[in-house]
Amino acid sequence: MAARVLLQQCLSARLQVTEAEEAAEYAEIQRGTLIYVCFCKGATGDIVPKMVNTLLNVKLCETNEGNYVSVLDLPANILIIPQATLGGKAKGRNMQYHYNIGKENGKALYAQFVALCEKEFALNCRCVEAGVVVRHGTYGNRQVLQMDTNGPYTHLIEF
Repeated sequence: MAARVLLQQCLSARLQVTEAEEAAEYAEIQRGTLIYVCFCKGATGDIVPKMVNTLLNVKLCETNEGNYVSVLDLPANILIIPQATLGGKAKGRNMQYHYNIGKENGKALYAQFVALCEKEFALNCRCVEAGVVVRHGTYGNRQVLQMDTNGPYTHLIEF
């Protein structure tokens, strides 16, 4: 496994992207999808295009008519959140994160992932016309997330 990703639908979300409480900055989206990303040891840049293609084209978003379409076809906003805890494994009563990628390599892959997502949305005419936004968290920082959902509609995808 090179990466683990969790997709979650939301009505709105707000992620604190700086650690400073007094001058906190936030990334916010309205209706869309949260993409929690964790890269594992052995992951390389070759996996990123496959991840982006899969995640942006999988049909998980429900339309008003009850059909399922991709986040690009809806169109909907996305908020990308680095989530190292997705790489954890339980050992006894503790969680261990021995399978996570090193911080510098993870940061580089995360930046590549975000850039490719932004590019795909910018190239999609429907998303541009709808004013869709791609927001993201800060790799390596602990971040506060607030969100509203209409149900815990969550999917785990491993690469």
